[in-house]
Amino acid sequence: MRFATLIAAALATLGLGACKPVPDSDVGASGSEFAIGAGGRPIGEAWSRSPVIAKNGMAATAHPLATQIALDVLKDGGSAVDAAIAANAALGLMEPTGNGIGGDLFAIIYDPASGELVGLNGSGRSPAGQTLDQLKEKLNGADALPPVGPLPITIPGTVHGWFEMHGRYGKLPMSRVLAPTVKYAREGHPIAPVIAMYLDRSLKAYERRQKETPFDFSNARATWFADGAPKAGDVFRNPDLANTLEAIGRGGSDAFYKGALASRMVDYLQEQGSAFTLEDFAAHDSEWVTPACASYRKGYELCELPPNTQGFAALQMVNILKNVDLAQYERGSPELIHYLTEAKRLAHADVARFYADPSFNALPEELLTEEYGKERFKLINPRSAAKEFMPGQIEVAPKLEGEGDTTYLTVVDKDGMMVSLIQSNYRGMGGGLVPTGMGFMFQDRGELFSLDPAHPNAYEPAKRPFHTIIPAFVKRDGKPYMTLGLMGGGMQPQGHVQILINLVDFGMNLQEAGDAARINHDGGRQPTEGLKGEAKDPRGTLNVEPGIPEATVKRLRGLGHNVEVVSNGIMFGGYQAIARDPDTGVLTGATEMRKDGQAAGY
Repeated sequence: MRFATLIAAALATLGLGACKPVPDSDVGASGSEFAIGAGGRPIGEAWSRSPVIAKNGMAATAHPLATQIALDVLKDGGSAVDAAIAANAALGLMEPTGNGIGGDLFAIIYDPASGELVGLNGSGRSPAGQTLDQLKEKLNGADALPPVGPLPITIPGTVHGWFEMHGRYGKLPMSRVLAPTVKYAREGHPIAPVIAMYLDRSLKAYERRQKETPFDFSNARATWFADGAPKAGDVFRNPDLANTLEAIGRGGSDAFYKGALASRMVDYLQEQGSAFTLEDFAAHDSEWVTPACASYRKGYELCELPPNTQGFAALQMVNILKNVDLAQYERGSPELIHYLTEAKRLAHADVARFYADPSFNALPEELLTEEYGKERFKLINPRSAAKEFMPGQIEVAPKLEGEGDTTYLTVVDKDGMMVSLIQSNYRGMGGGLVPTGMGFMFQDRGELFSLDPAHPNAYEPAKRPFHTIIPAFVKRDGKPYMTLGLMGGGMQPQGHVQILINLVDFGMNLQEAGDAARINHDGGRQPTEGLKGEAKDPRGTLNVEPGIPEATVKRLRGLGHNVEVVSNGIMFGGYQAIARDPDTGVLTGATEMRKDGQAAGY
């Protein structure tokens, strides 16, 4: 039997109702029975592996070596914030397809000393001296920003975000926190299998985009692709990144935003045609924000960060879905998936209309009310998918979704400090531009600006674009309970809600909740589009993993959904989570079977 059919058959057991193999027409493979080698478990046959349980500290990241670095920092007396920064630095080296210091960062932190749940917005802004008209002139009539080159770049916010968190919650010197990654960057580390696949995809994508939008790929090629895309097991070194991180460890945030490193970045960017100046980098700062929470069922609350992220979309989905008892349906039933999909479409109609940098456009308070959730729920027809959902009729002042590659990590320490952190360069590895001799790529997050001057997310000078990356946090009975993240562009808010439903409505454990087959609705109106006219793809596509039963797929198509069965797992995100028992302090961790990652504790 072919491997794809084995995977499909295994996924069909993951808490999804009828355990039927996927038909040949959907997976392109022959055979319909389990084969020798499919494996089995003495307990929890629907889990890929057991959740990790420990007492003193835990980390869950997208790379085993990053997880080990985080644990070493905890054992050395570091806080959960120290360990999270150390892991994030390591992932920028080891998983450059998902993140790096050329990108942005968001975090939710629970501080047991103060009892506060706080959020950090570590995202960067557009050039202060470039107007929308000037940008459009550079675009030569294009109706959107390109994914590569100098124009979609925004200020990298990650390094400043590290030091903001470290200044408030760190215990170890930053040089110690960054030292493991500096060593791995100089001495080398072996490439992990899934990351090798993403590196190969990235190289092919950049070579294709060079033909469409010429840009300087020479430094990126020298850094990662001198001999083609690295393969699994190849030992990779990045001495330029080692030098950059060492300078940051010695000189702090100012070394990156105001010193020699900043001058080198600005000189390179201006050579490429960027409008960024040294003053733009020196003026960059992070912002402490307050997460908002929405109650679901059984005492659970989901907490997310405000715009310019899309986190509140998950809260809107929660407020819509609490109006129907989802537990009455099978986990893989068409009824549940229909409600989930329509709730996502409703929430994202508002995302595309209202979500933007709050310094320029205030988000209507009504969006997060339970009353608004009830009104939006009434728009769902249980017997048919809507052709298009429009945003809510809420008055706002007119002026006051793409494929993203991201890493999510979480760390909890022995004192109960809990860190939920997400970091990304956005599409692919970023915009393709690598400052000479620095070992990292600039993000292309500015691609998400709208060019419609009336849109809240319109490009403006010194403005943060709409952001897809969102960390999450879960409370239970009013107490801090769980960190949660799920990588992948528009998959993230709908992924957070799917995990919550698995835990609350279907009683799954942390690992089982992440292993269960997911859906990813893509399409509808986007934050990059204008306010007028129909969305380019109003109904969108409902992508489902092979574990969704064949009968469900047929019924969803009958309801009017454009359903595609997708077996490669790439678009369904990357999950990590840690739960802490508030009474015993025992930690339970889970990680994504679709990635290279590891959850571990001590």
